[in-house]
Amino acid sequence: MYSETSLPLAHGAVASPSTFSFSLEPERGGVEEALLQLVQDHHHASLRLRDATEKAKKDAIKKAARAADLMVEAVNGGVQEAFVNEKRIEYEIRALAATIARFSKQTDQWLSVTHSMNTAIKEIGDFENWMKIMEFDCKSITAAIHNIHQA
Repeated sequence: MYSETSLPLAHGAVASPSTFSFSLEPERGGVEEALLQLVQDHHHASLRLRDATEKAKKDAIKKAARAADLMVEAVNGGVQEAFVNEKRIEYEIRALAATIARFSKQTDQWLSVTHSMNTAIKEIGDFENWMKIMEFDCKSITAAIHNIHQA
């Protein structure tokens, strides 16, 4: 998460025991100055750490937002494709419904025509039968007249 260059560095060096000088008489202001310097160093290190933390936080927020955007795009891509397919299917359904309605009307017309033809054929059959009956009746009448005329 942090690179070596972004880590805050502590100021001040650790002194070796040989560098300590012990005197019974402390230097005037030396301890106070050292404490003040330590407090200032701590304050500066704390500020740097806070700045680095804030920068890392902002960076993490940007990356999280980018990841969320990418996930939304991935999900929306599938949803958009499904929506386009749904519209295409609806269009095809409407076209098929229109074709079915047209075929239904055509089928009804064909049924009407075949019914009319069937009725006409029946009427022809009835007419033919009537003609045969009339022919038989005429022959019977002719035979009766002929018998009467000969007798």
